[in-house]
Amino acid sequence: MNFKHTLIAGAAILGMAACQQKGTAEGGSTVKLLDPANMDTTVAPGDNFFQYANGTKLRKDTIPADQTRWGSFNELQENNYKALHELLDAAANNKSAAAGSNDQKVGDFYRSGMDTVTIDKAGITPLKDIMARIDGIKDANGMLAEIALEHTQGANPLFSFGVSPDDKNVTKEICQFGQGGLGMPDRDYYFEKDERTTKIRDAYKVYLVKMFGLMGEDSTTAKKDAAAVYALETSLAGASMTRTEMRDPYKLYNKYNLDGISKETPGMDWKALMQNLKVGGQDSIIVGMPKFFAEVSKQLKATPLDVWKKYLKMSLVSDMSGFLSKDIDEVHFDFYGRTIRGQQAQRPRWKRVMNVIDGSIGELLGQMYVDKHFKPEAKKRMQELVNNLQSTYAERIKRLDWMSDATKQKALAKLNGFTKKIGYPDKWKDYSKIEIKGNDYVKNVIASSAWAYDYNINKLGKPVDKTEWGMTPPTVNAYYNPAFNEIVFPAGILQFPFFDVDADDAVNYGGIGAVIGHEMTHGFDDQGRLYDVEGNLHNWWTPEDSMHFDQKANMVVDQFNKMIVLDTMHANGKLTEGENLADLGGLNIAYEAFKKTKQGQGTDKIDGFTGDQRFFLSWAQVWRANTRPQELAMRLKTDPHSPSELRCNMPLSNMEAWYKAFNVPNTAKMFRPENERARVW
Repeated sequence: MNFKHTLIAGAAILGMAACQQKGTAEGGSTVKLLDPANMDTTVAPGDNFFQYANGTKLRKDTIPADQTRWGSFNELQENNYKALHELLDAAANNKSAAAGSNDQKVGDFYRSGMDTVTIDKAGITPLKDIMARIDGIKDANGMLAEIALEHTQGANPLFSFGVSPDDKNVTKEICQFGQGGLGMPDRDYYFEKDERTTKIRDAYKVYLVKMFGLMGEDSTTAKKDAAAVYALETSLAGASMTRTEMRDPYKLYNKYNLDGISKETPGMDWKALMQNLKVGGQDSIIVGMPKFFAEVSKQLKATPLDVWKKYLKMSLVSDMSGFLSKDIDEVHFDFYGRTIRGQQAQRPRWKRVMNVIDGSIGELLGQMYVDKHFKPEAKKRMQELVNNLQSTYAERIKRLDWMSDATKQKALAKLNGFTKKIGYPDKWKDYSKIEIKGNDYVKNVIASSAWAYDYNINKLGKPVDKTEWGMTPPTVNAYYNPAFNEIVFPAGILQFPFFDVDADDAVNYGGIGAVIGHEMTHGFDDQGRLYDVEGNLHNWWTPEDSMHFDQKANMVVDQFNKMIVLDTMHANGKLTEGENLADLGGLNIAYEAFKKTKQGQGTDKIDGFTGDQRFFLSWAQVWRANTRPQELAMRLKTDPHSPSELRCNMPLSNMEAWYKAFNVPNTAKMFRPENERARVW
């Protein structure tokens, strides 16, 4: 069960080269690449570098009502949104677009999502046929058949399912099942006793009652059904793996034939389930969490059928709420937006519809975006930077004093085997079979979701397509995929403030250089290192080298575990281990690559700062962000990425070059003695 390792949950970054102070933002305006006005020089750089580099800007910035965090990533994303908004409006206003053309599909999808009059008038009726099917379920097998059918239409009730490469034989696609089915963001919300979690849990119970009321139930029935659904979810949560446990890919690799999994889940007809999932001729499957599915089989007998029906209805309406009338959408937002994340207002309608289109027929919108906003020279320059970072990483591996020559050779083979994807796919997905109409938002969502499901299922029995992308071109993010052993940088992040051909090398290497190094290091973090050059889950390490790696990685885990982030909530060093290792490795590799440049070897200053200082200031600028406490609390439970301030400061506290660049004394708050500094890659 492969996982893509992204730069950030929901956003991303980059930067570039030359020797000037100003760059050009989207639209042609001239901007400072490193603006001293953003800094707070009343803070000593060694006490809190995040605040030193960003403090004044952080105080001036306010988090918009429709956001839960605001910073560099968000500003870049907003620029992208404006560009996409123009493309969507143009497509929607193109009355002469040929039927089946990109403009027609994108334009009609957008128009249907923006037609709130029709959507509000329809209320919950777009789901009436599915609701009637659920009412007609007669037994547990019928319920599993309904769940499978909803999966084929793009929903994910009860469990996750999909087709992806077999971790131990990545030339073959295989069906993969995982846990799911919870209404709250994580299993721990059902059990933890702290005040913040208890309030969210209580609010969720109220949310369930409200949603049943919107389905037409009276208050007494709604309360009874809400309590029953919550009890069922709690049973499922108790059998779910924690996010930390799921960091071990070996624990998730549980291969069964259908008879084998049937023995562990009595009462579940897996052969019928596979047929209903439109899968034929496949006997081998991977079940990430067998304990969860054993609990499902138990609850199929223990929980009354009527409760299961209510559970399916709640799952359906909750998942589809964003496509339904305002009353349903608002109740959903009130819990998932306001209560859990602290978001004060819904994002503008056009942004929400745009994100649906990007997630549904994203490569159609992506083609429009690339045609208008992505310059070929950006791709060429990125390729040069990636190659430079790759060769620097190789040099560092060769110098490692804790790794044997045998393991080094395999590490170098994996590094040199990276597939590098920049900008956009070499071939685009074919959406010609999707019928999109301008007057039915829900049908468009279901039609595109059903197409995506069939696209995924049709991979079975065919060679793995390593040209496929896991993000659309406008996405403001980057990722490493262990199954493909690839690093991927979509066009959306290749722009100011993180990518600019007019920026000096220090700014670019501190920005995009560290991002490139970050994604490369994911290939050698606590999860990525378990995959070989071909992408297979295969131990290519000697026992001694594995022991040395664990010792060094655990030092990073311990550093983060000690950090209090919010109230009494600590960072979770184990959950965030991979991202923290990638940040530390990426920054070190980028710095060494920067020192090969003319600026890196010189002593000239720009705006009073040396090249080394500008490198680290660029790094800090990347992570500038204010975050709402509710959002921060949720991320501490669920996000494998550490909070922004820690991502900025913690790697620096382990780097001798940073101490020298800013003359950090041993009395500084961020100071670590030499023997306590973590060094891995």
